[in-house]
Amino acid sequence: MHFKLIIALVEDNVTEVVMEAARSAGATGATIVNQARGEGIEEAKTFFGLTLETQRDVVLFLVEEHLSRNILETIAEVGQFGTKGRGIAFQVDVEDAVGVDHQVAKLTRVVEEKL
Repeated sequence: MHFKLIIALVEDNVTEVVMEAARSAGATGATIVNQARGEGIEEAKTFFGLTLETQRDVVLFLVEEHLSRNILETIAEVGQFGTKGRGIAFQVDVEDAVGVDHQVAKLTRVVEEKL
């Protein structure tokens, strides 16, 4: 079984919504790294010299490759990633993974149904 890693950088107030959407699309779980900070093409707005930024979370999904595109599109939609500054997500190939044996049995049935 082959996997993809979906990395989503989301505003912390939509992390749970993105997680629920990813699960409904086939993700079996995620790792969340809280309080990330990012900078876009434009400088962040300031107020009396203080930068106004929302907190971000980095959400890491290790997903089966046949499910990855649907999961990616689903989280982009619910996270409103088409709106400037709302977040981004991308996927990368995973060469190998260990510690996921318990997921392989469940995912095998799901993927066979999709194919």
